[in-house]
Amino acid sequence: MRIQNKKILASILFVLISFVCVAQGGQPPPPMPPPPPGLPIDGFTTIALILGAFFGVKKTIDNSKK
Repeated sequence: MRIQNKKILASILFVLISFVCVAQGGQPPPPMPPPPPGLPIDGFTTIALILGAFFGVKKTIDNSKK
């Protein structure tokens, strides 16, 4: 190889290596935000289930009388 070819090859390798080194840098991604709080099951759900059961039993009894 001639000296000029070696200089060009060395310059190209230097530039490519510097691009690789720059590409490796950076910060890690930020952490995930915490999940939203779950909605509590309050007393109204229990009341709704009791009322639904009551009306279901009442409707069944009314239909069986006819």
